[in-house]
Amino acid sequence: MENVVLMKAAAYVVDFLAKAGVRHVFEMAGGAIAHLLDALAEREDIVAVPVRHEQAGAFAAEGYARAGGSIGVAMATSGPGALNLLTGIGSCYFDSVPCLFLTGQVNTYEYKFEDPVRQNGFQETDIVAVARPLTKYATLVTDASKLRYELEKAVHIATSGRPGPVLLDIPMDVQRAEVDPDQLIGFFDGEALTAARLEKEALVPEEDDVKMTVKLLRQAVRPLILVGGGVRAAGADEELRSWLAASEVPTVCSLMGLDSVGTDYRWNLGLIGSYGHRYANLALANCDCLLVLGSRLDTRQTGTQPETFARGAKIVHVDVDKTELGRKVKAELTVRADAKAFLQRLAEAWQATEGISASIWETWKDRLAYQRIRYPSGALTSKEVEEGIDPNRLMEKLGEVVGGDAVVCLDVGQHQMWASQSLPLRSGARLLNAGGMGAMGFGLPAAIGAAFARPDARIFVLAGDGGLQVNVQELQTIVHWHLPIAIIVVNNRSLGMVRQFQDLYFGGRRVSTVDGYSCPDFVRVAEAYGIPGRRIATVSELEQWLGGGAPFPPDGPSLTEVVVASSAGVIPKLGVGRPIEDMEPLLDRKELRRQLLVPLKKDRPPEAD
Repeated sequence: MENVVLMKAAAYVVDFLAKAGVRHVFEMAGGAIAHLLDALAEREDIVAVPVRHEQAGAFAAEGYARAGGSIGVAMATSGPGALNLLTGIGSCYFDSVPCLFLTGQVNTYEYKFEDPVRQNGFQETDIVAVARPLTKYATLVTDASKLRYELEKAVHIATSGRPGPVLLDIPMDVQRAEVDPDQLIGFFDGEALTAARLEKEALVPEEDDVKMTVKLLRQAVRPLILVGGGVRAAGADEELRSWLAASEVPTVCSLMGLDSVGTDYRWNLGLIGSYGHRYANLALANCDCLLVLGSRLDTRQTGTQPETFARGAKIVHVDVDKTELGRKVKAELTVRADAKAFLQRLAEAWQATEGISASIWETWKDRLAYQRIRYPSGALTSKEVEEGIDPNRLMEKLGEVVGGDAVVCLDVGQHQMWASQSLPLRSGARLLNAGGMGAMGFGLPAAIGAAFARPDARIFVLAGDGGLQVNVQELQTIVHWHLPIAIIVVNNRSLGMVRQFQDLYFGGRRVSTVDGYSCPDFVRVAEAYGIPGRRIATVSELEQWLGGGAPFPPDGPSLTEVVVASSAGVIPKLGVGRPIEDMEPLLDRKELRRQLLVPLKKDRPPEAD
């Protein structure tokens, strides 16, 4: 009789993660995950990274996945710990980031199941029911013999198709059970493997769709590519850059697509939408053929009048998620496909027709180049920033010292839009933006995850004074692990994004954004954690600080507070009820007509969104 070697179920979970390439698990200790924590302690090839709040752990896992390209993992105990993960889970769901969330649960014999009582066991919470709308898959594992099946299924679902988060809730008695790894049934045994292969094959574009896309672009006089977050989610950034180098088609980007195309690509016009560049939005209005790659075309991109979006163009919409295709904007052609597979076949088809001249695009490109110079983003005069540091110029200067190996993590607020508008990114650098969830407090923990995923990279955090306070406790995590993260706090002493909205629509009544709001001395806060800090308040101090070209210490963390005017706004900005090319401050109507190759659309009366 063969000797059966049993393994503790918690140890099996950790072994599975290690074999999947996971090297760090972000967690906050709790009794319901004690067995999993102990299993991590027994390994040298996978490390538990304790955070000070579970929300930060979820964001760190997201940053880890986005910066490193592998699945991110975060753990939390039952009840409050699991619930604290939800904001980060939602962020992964909306921004298509593959993460596995493991939560502890009370013993199965304590769990209420269908019992109508509110709670049976201590800290018992049905996290599966709560998290299900924010995940691709969530389940309670009540039988240790099904762990292999559920882990394989969860990771497959998280990383296939449109990526996203999954959650496994594992009761304590399941964690401590003994299992025979050789006898565990896998997800890919039998029909599931065939189904997975069929799903992958279905995401390869039809040849006729690719040929039609090439035809429409080649015949266009004013072609344009809109790069969405789906390009990065599919790992297709290299394919995109290679094809753009060959085709030289002008591009614009959604917020999530910004780092798929470096600003060193000559015809990259950058950010579109509500807080995009005026010249990028004009390009969208004027194009006659638009290829949308992996973007859901949300209201922040189209404006509140989607029928006016790229209204003179034949639109080809490519997305892996069939529910997004043609949902907001009518398309000439919709293509359900993985962005990587689509771009590979597009490049092949493009090369086959390379004899066709693109000289007809010269007039179009001349117009784009002129409008780019004519309508820069940011304040128009020094007086508009009270003769202090212009946030857009700050981002431009920062870009001079951010290398091609950098990972820049943005928090949420005005600084996020200033950076997305004006921070130059060389090809290869990463910009981690919180898109669909848009949660303040994202930047700092996301940088922690990125630092573990990319120990070779220079990691930057750009945060506002409001956003940094949300997860400021994670400064201790940075200090504990001595992570070389450069934190830059853009301080306007207000919650500026909402304050700007209040100034426009609420008569300047700044409740909670200015009135009642305050922030600490961030330099002293940093120093209390043992992080060297400095404050920059003038243009001359800024130039001196950045003058050395590499002011950020590579061997540890630093914090720099940059003071900008409290009245500084994101300029330009799209008002409610206007087409995206008609941004504030409004152009003279005659000038706007001169810049448009399509009829000028009248705006609807503004209303608070």
